[in-house]
Amino acid sequence: MDPVTEDRAPEPLTEYAHRITRRVRAFDRRHPLLWDLHFAGFWVTAALTDYSGGGWRNIAHNVDVPDRLLLLMSLGLSVPLLWRRTHPGAVLAAMAPFALVNAWTGAAIQASLLQLVPVYHLALRRPLHHLWWATALFITPVLVSVARYGEGSWDQQIGSQLMSITVAVLIGMTVRTRRNYTEALEDRARRLEIERDQQARLATAAERTRIAREMHDILGHNLSVITGLADGGRYAAGKSPERAAQALDAIATTSRQALTELRRLLDVMRKEEEDQASRSPQPGLTDLDQLLDGVRSAGLPVHLTTHGSPTLTPGRQLTVYRVIQEALTNTLKHGGPDATAEIELTYADRGAATVTITDNGNGSRTDDPTRAGRGLPGMRERTALYGGTLEAGPLPHTEHGWRVRLHLPEEIPQ
Repeated sequence: MDPVTEDRAPEPLTEYAHRITRRVRAFDRRHPLLWDLHFAGFWVTAALTDYSGGGWRNIAHNVDVPDRLLLLMSLGLSVPLLWRRTHPGAVLAAMAPFALVNAWTGAAIQASLLQLVPVYHLALRRPLHHLWWATALFITPVLVSVARYGEGSWDQQIGSQLMSITVAVLIGMTVRTRRNYTEALEDRARRLEIERDQQARLATAAERTRIAREMHDILGHNLSVITGLADGGRYAAGKSPERAAQALDAIATTSRQALTELRRLLDVMRKEEEDQASRSPQPGLTDLDQLLDGVRSAGLPVHLTTHGSPTLTPGRQLTVYRVIQEALTNTLKHGGPDATAEIELTYADRGAATVTITDNGNGSRTDDPTRAGRGLPGMRERTALYGGTLEAGPLPHTEHGWRVRLHLPEEIPQ
């Protein structure tokens, strides 16, 4: 079983749909006018097609409406949609006179149904009390048509229009609720991230205080003991060599204990220094040759194969660099004296990259997470920041060797 089965890639179809949706939304945020022009242009074309093709005559109460008036009503009921998102109330008010003329003349062109679009945007972006007058504007032409031409019962005509506006309002409110819920989740995530950083800083300050206190205790106590033993041994050296030897043994034992405790504290402090070092310029792909030269000088032959040209951002370059560094370090530690390593680095468009590090080491390794260090979890955390996948484990169908494979997908514009 692969040791990183928990790093599963998302379903391809779902990931593709999410990627397309994010791109469309990002494009709309960058170019709202272009999207509005396409939307309004589509419905203007549909309204003019209905007018020029004579399709309106199939449901009209009066087929003798002048062509110029039909053209004016078609444009008046479709062109205002260009401003539907920024001024939905004004758009609905501008369309209302044309809808009223449409009902009075008996043309009954289908472009009057486009009033549902600003009604939807009112429910999406404005307080709900705007819907009362919007409903009145939408129903008034229906009342005029029924009163003037008398086709169909009042309850059927008004009921169907009320059903249409209800559906538009419900859709708008549903989208609005979901958008508000998503924004609330994002705000909560930001607050939790800030709180987490604050807790981390507080914990770091408390840990530093504890380390300083322990350092003081270790050095103060043990050095005092060592000084006293050394003074006593110097005086006893001339009269009692045996006591002098005992003092030296005690000094050695105390020194070893102090050294052990100091090493433990220095390990903790070294991690803090690494956190501070993360604020300085980080290595990238240009530093990869220097890393490989250092590994080769340590006794591990490494061969690098590169395909394509790099288009990675500095953050992705750092991820690739750290994964290669950690994989080669593990090979040096566990691969054995005759191990060699192969690195295959493949670049694609938009920051995508695939890195495979393979060695033929015969040293012992473990997949037990309770015995593993911070290397593999650290690589996974870096990879997850960019939506990538990381696989690490023994080579299949062979007795010896280990492989680490990193894949970073294309970078999605935000």
